[in-house]
Amino acid sequence: MPKQPAFPGLRDAMKKKQTRRELFLAEMDVVVPWVRLLALIAPHYPKVGPKGGRPPMSLEMMLRVYFLQNWYALSDPMAEEMLYDSEAMRRFAGIELGDDRIPDETTILNFRHLLERHELTEALFAEVNGHLSDNGITLRAGTLVDATIIDAPSSTKNRSKARDPEMSSTKKGNDWYFGMKAHIGVDVDSGTVHSLEATTAKVHDSRVWDELLHGEEASVWAPSRACKHALPGNGQRLCQR
Repeated sequence: MPKQPAFPGLRDAMKKKQTRRELFLAEMDVVVPWVRLLALIAPHYPKVGPKGGRPPMSLEMMLRVYFLQNWYALSDPMAEEMLYDSEAMRRFAGIELGDDRIPDETTILNFRHLLERHELTEALFAEVNGHLSDNGITLRAGTLVDATIIDAPSSTKNRSKARDPEMSSTKKGNDWYFGMKAHIGVDVDSGTVHSLEATTAKVHDSRVWDELLHGEEASVWAPSRACKHALPGNGQRLCQR
């Protein structure tokens, strides 16, 4: 006779060990200044659904999904899939299966575009870094530079029914992708993201190198593809992985 399945919340409460993902998300839940970040976005976030339809998703939920997407390098379709698949991610985003709507990939894409349209991505990271600085956490030792392709459906179009000019195609290995690229600068010691630049997918990593450094690094770590183009061998920056 098959066992009766336990309720997700009860099953989670009975776990004897937390995974690294659960520990990380629990720490981020406490560290990130959510109230300050939500206050930045709220004036630009819609209060009602399009054409008076269903109300928009919770702003805090969408912001938390956005952070999950950046931390785990998830494309829009994969972010939606992981919210169905991972109890830890749903709990972090404040989603309960059966009770809440899970944002689909289009909703996730639209939220990201809203942040970009109002130039809020830079403001969000400035707030996070300011909060860390207020609490005595500084980013000085070194920077890890890398880039992540944010994949989008190839049919994605803007309001004019044209292909979004902020997106392009690029090849990675043997696969082609369409979308944008997130270039990030991460503090080597703390693992905290201190800079972010968004471009079309085809922009080479080396073109945004300087924008990702805070200028006080003792060393810079980057993929060989970025080092080869960004460092002419002047010895001023350490570039290795």
